Amino acid sequence: MKIREIKKLLNAKVLAGKERLEMEVFCGGASDLMSDVLAYARPKIVQLTGLTTNQVIYTCEMAQIDVVVFVRGKEPPKEVIELAKEKGFVLLATKLPLYEACGVLYEAGLTGTMIEPLKAEKRKKK
Repeated sequence: MKIREIKKLLNAKVLAGKERLEMEVFCGGASDLMSDVLAYARPKIVQLTGLTTNQVIYTCEMAQIDVVVFVRGKEPPKEVIELAKEKGFVLLATKLPLYEACGVLYEAGLTGTMIEPLKAEKRKKK
């Protein structure tokens, strides 16, 4: 699923990375605990969270996740957005709660991170 589609589905605002909206992700994850993110991380996923600190950027960088959606109407401080821009992240913000945002993306065909990205891609093509 392209980031542009995620933006539209979640009625999200682009905070960083507007030039990368055609990039594709193959699955998604959601957590406010960054230790959980490290447990399920894979490249080419979108991370949904309500946490708005620079720790999100550093953790996602380690996990090779470069697309983050902030939920519940939260937006990170300017210094976090600047850090994300420096590191090439795409940041989106939606007013939807975490549970609903995940449901919208799942219903649209974006699987969870426990399914291998290749399986998610095959499922998308069916």
